[in-house]
Formats: sequence, structure tokens, C-alpha cells
Amino acid sequence: MAGIRTRRLGRTGAELPELGLGAMDTPNSPERRETIRAALEGGIRFIDTAREYAGSEFLLGDAIRSGVASDVFISSKTFARDANRSQYDIDASLRTLGLPSIDLYHLHDISTPEAWTEATGANGALEGLKTAQYRGLIRSIGVSSHNLDVARLCIDSGEIDAIMLEYSAFYPDSRELIAHAYDRDVGVIVMRPLGGSGRMSSLRGRLRGGSTGTVTPENLLRYVWSNEYVSVAIPGASYPDRVRANIETALTYESMSEAEQHDLEAEAATFYGD
Repeated sequence: MAGIRTRRLGRTGAELPELGLGAMDTPNSPERRETIRAALEGGIRFIDTAREYAGSEFLLGDAIRSGVASDVFISSKTFARDANRSQYDIDASLRTLGLPSIDLYHLHDISTPEAWTEATGANGALEGLKTAQYRGLIRSIGVSSHNLDVARLCIDSGEIDAIMLEYSAFYPDSRELIAHAYDRDVGVIVMRPLGGSGRMSSLRGRLRGGSTGTVTPENLLRYVWSNEYVSVAIPGASYPDRVRANIETALTYESMSEAEQHDLEAEAATFYGD
């Protein structure tokens, strides 16, 4: 069987499997190491972490030092808004991960115009990331955002190589901006492709109750990948069986028609969860 299909991550030039792993909650699992191993053995090569995700960089650093994660694209982030602190965070990430450089480093949660102005001003965090990039400590610069208007400002600035946005059948609002990012050659990383923990709890409750609806983890991933402008989707996972299920979907799925996507959005709108 062929491996997971690949897509280009914008102007970073990286060709990566379209399924990644969001490792925010993975360290909290008793099967955390097995989860990372299952992802890598299954062909996942994009793993997202952050300085603020307790234990996440440390967990990945263990995998990297053990040789398990020898061919993985690491994405990390800083909440810092000034140059000195952002450089401090990058140095700390490098030590924790045990890497000479990090593939992609984000300004984390740039979700207000004020945050973007602060991060891009004199002695702002973007300046720190550019310095680190010049020194060869990071390869590409990204932004994660929960505000579509602010995310557009970031994309149009020409300063970033990738944008991390929420997008799913529960939250289709990002569709137009994703296409806009693609037009600007900015890679698009989709967070919460399964809708986030609140909706996933609701979904699993319905599945346990024998629901035969169309809102399933498989269809939610199909929905995201049916958007040709998405670069990679990073569902979070804390257990290896969930990673393997996502990988199986990635290996076998068929794209959704527009009608199927609209139907899934309509059913997803009936779910409760934040």
C-alpha cells in the first residue's frame, strides 16, 4: 500500500505527509511514548509542539535522542512578544529537543491586532525569530492564530512562511482564508481538524450510544483533506490506537464532494462543544 499522501508546506518548500500530530496533550498520557512511536512508524513526519505545552518538547526530545524520530519535521512556538524572550525560547527549545535547528517556529496565538503590532514592532518577537533564522537555529517562521482577520494581516505581511488555523466541519469559516494563504504561498497547518476536545467528547458519546450519523473522525479528516489548499492537518492524540486510526484514514480516504461537505457541516452544527 502506498504511504500517506504528501503536500507542499508553502514557501518552506517542505513536502510532508498531509497527516501530522498535535502533541499538546500527548505527554499527559500513560502511553505517550507509544503514541509518538505509532505516529512515526505509521509515516507521520510533522509533529507540532510548543514551549508552553508541558512536557511536550521533552517527550519529543526523548524520541529524537533515541533515534526513533530521526526524520521528523518539528514545529514549535513561543508566546513571547519581544525579541530577547523569543530568542531565549528558541534556545530552550533546541536544548530540550536536542536539535541543532528547528524546522518551523511560530509566533503563538497572534489573535489580536495589538499582539501582531507588538510582535512585529521594534525589538519584537518577529525580530528575534529572524535573528535565529539568520543564525541557522530555525528554518522557517510561522504564526498560529484564532482570529481570521488577524491571520489575514499576518499572511499579507509577507513575513511568514506558514499559518496555523482552526478548520473543520464544525468551523468552516477559515475556508476562504486558507485559499488566500495558498495564493500567497503560505503553508496552511490545520489545528483542531476533529473539532477540539469538547466536540470530540460529544462525538465519542454518540458513537458509544450507537449513532450512525456521518460525523465521524474519519469523515472529519476527509473533510479537511478535501480542501486542496490545506498543507497538513494535525489532530491531537494521546493514545496509539487513535493515531493508528487516523493513519488508516489517511491511507484509504476518498475526497468529499461539495455536497457531502455541506451535509457534514449541517450535521456537525447539531453537536455541542467548545
